[in-house]
Amino acid sequence: MQINWSIRELDVFLALASTLSFRRTAAQVNLSQSAVSGVVTRLEAALDVRLFDRTTRSVQLTAAGQVFADQALMLRIQTDESVRAVRNVAELQVGKVTLAALPSLAATVVPAACARYSALYPGVQFQIVDTLSGPAFDLVRAGQVDFALTAANPAYADLDYTPLASDGFVLLIPPGHALTRERGPLRWIEVAGLTHISMPLPASVRQYADAALLQHRLRFAPTYQVEHLATITAMVASGLGVAALPELAAAVAPQPGVVRRPLVEPDISRPIGLVTRRYRSLSPAAAALVEILREEMVRLAPWPELAGEEQPSIAPARRAHPKQG
Repeated sequence: MQINWSIRELDVFLALASTLSFRRTAAQVNLSQSAVSGVVTRLEAALDVRLFDRTTRSVQLTAAGQVFADQALMLRIQTDESVRAVRNVAELQVGKVTLAALPSLAATVVPAACARYSALYPGVQFQIVDTLSGPAFDLVRAGQVDFALTAANPAYADLDYTPLASDGFVLLIPPGHALTRERGPLRWIEVAGLTHISMPLPASVRQYADAALLQHRLRFAPTYQVEHLATITAMVASGLGVAALPELAAAVAPQPGVVRRPLVEPDISRPIGLVTRRYRSLSPAAAALVEILREEMVRLAPWPELAGEEQPSIAPARRAHPKQG
C-alpha cells in the first residue's frame, strides 16, 4: 500500500466524516463538491477499501471508514503537536544550549550574556563548560557543546572559526606604583624590565606576552608564574609585580586600587571567536545566544576603537601564534 495522501486531504476526509454532507463539507473546506469527491476517491484507492456508503440522499461511514476516521483524527492531533513543538523551538520557547568558553570569558562576558538570555527566553536551558581552547575544540567536534568561545583558531578541517571581537592587552599596576600616574597607553618595551606576574606556557596569555616582547628582541621572563587569573590580580594588588593581560582576563577578579593601562607598540590583540562544527547549523536557541554574546563583548569593550569595529582585525594576534586558551 502506497500512502501518499496529504494533511489537507485528511482534513477534507475528517470534515466529511463529521458533516456526512458533500455540500456542507465543500463549503467548510472551500472546495467544490466534485473536488471533495475526488479526495475521497483517492483515499479509497490508496487504502483499497470503501470509506463511505453514498447514495443520492445520504452519506454514511463504512466500518473501515469509521476506523480510518479515528486514526486520521489521532494523526492530525499528533501533527499539530509536532508543529507546535517545532514552533516552540524556533520561537525559543523551549530548548537547550551548551557552550564551552575560556575561563576569562566564562567569568565575564558569558554570565552577563546568559543573564540577559535567561530573562528573554526563560524556557531555554543552558550549560556552560569553562575550559581551555584545546579541550573546547574536542567538545565541539564530539557534539557535546553547541559552540565554543576561544582565543585560538582551531584550523581543523571539520571546524569553523568566526571572529567575534578583539581583546586588547592592558598592564595591571599595583596601587601606589609610579606608573599609576601615567594617563596614556604604555609601551611594551617600557615595562619589559618590571617584575611580571604571568601564566605558564602554553596559555595564550603568556604566548601573546612572549610575542610582544620578541618584536623588541627581548625575552619575556616573568618572575612569578601562576595558573589562575584571580591569583594574578591578587598578587598585583599586594604589590608583588605587574601583569600583562587581555582586558577581559584582567576583569575576572578586579582588585581595589589596581590600575589598568593599555599596552601598545606592538598593538597585540587576542581574538575572541566562535568555533562550530562545519556544515552544522546552530539551533535557533544557540544562534540567539551567540548574538547576545556578541553584543556583550561590544558593551564590555574598554576602548572606543574596539567597540566600533564590526569585523576586528586579528592580524597582530596571528603573529603571536597562540595555541591554547
